[in-house]
This record gives sequence, structure tokens and C-alpha cells, in this order.
Amino acid sequence: MVALVGELGAGKTVFAKGLAAGLGLDPAHVQSPTFVIAAEYPLAGKAGDGTVGRLVHADLYRLERSEELEAAGLSDWLAPDTLLVVEWADRLSGALPAERLEVRFAAASGGADEERVLDVEAVGAAAEAALRRWRAGWA
Repeated sequence: MVALVGELGAGKTVFAKGLAAGLGLDPAHVQSPTFVIAAEYPLAGKAGDGTVGRLVHADLYRLERSEELEAAGLSDWLAPDTLLVVEWADRLSGALPAERLEVRFAAASGGADEERVLDVEAVGAAAEAALRRWRAGWA
């Protein structure tokens, strides 16, 4: 799970589009799911072989209680072959899995309006391994 945290317009959806593109999806098809709560995108690969079979892009902005999140499908989104990316994760962080990558967005100080600073924290062993792989890709 990737938890995205930041103000309105901070770049959470842009990040989700980039993640989708990295998984082979057309980022033009990825939109903020604010009004539908979540959108699911099947990915290439065989389910059960250790690869991600689908991307679920959720937006918790309109939710107020953990019961609403569960009713929206959280249990289903946590399937082993699913990469769950959650915008506004801080709104219901207690209802989300503890094991996750948390990406916080902030405007770059003195930078252009489009520049952002990302602070990424890994919580749990699997998330730490994912963050190491991500950082290695940047090196």
C-alpha cells in the first residue's frame, strides 16, 4: 500500500498517474476517484505469481468514518495481487494497514509552483524493502 498525504493540489493524483505509467498503464486513463472513492485498473501479469495483478487508486477525501471505507471495499483492495494507492490517507489512517509506504507532498521552498518535495517513510519490512528498491532505481 502507498499512502499519499498532502494538501489539495499537492500532486497526489499526478503521483498516482506516474505510478500507473510505471506499471504499464496509460496515465491518461487514471483520474482522481474523489466521487467514486476508488478506481481499479487491471495490470499485465498472472495473478498468484508474485506480480501485481491490479492497481486500486482510492481517494478518501469524501469519507469521514472507517465504516465508510470498509463499505467502499477496503478488504477487497487488500488482496495479495493488488497495489493500493490511497490519496488523503491521513483522513482515515487508523483504518488503513500499518504496513505501507507513506508519501508526503509539500511545495518546494522558493521553487516553481510545479515543484514538490516528497518525504517518503516506510512502515514495516515489506515497505522498507520496496523503498530500498525505489531508491535504488533513482541511483
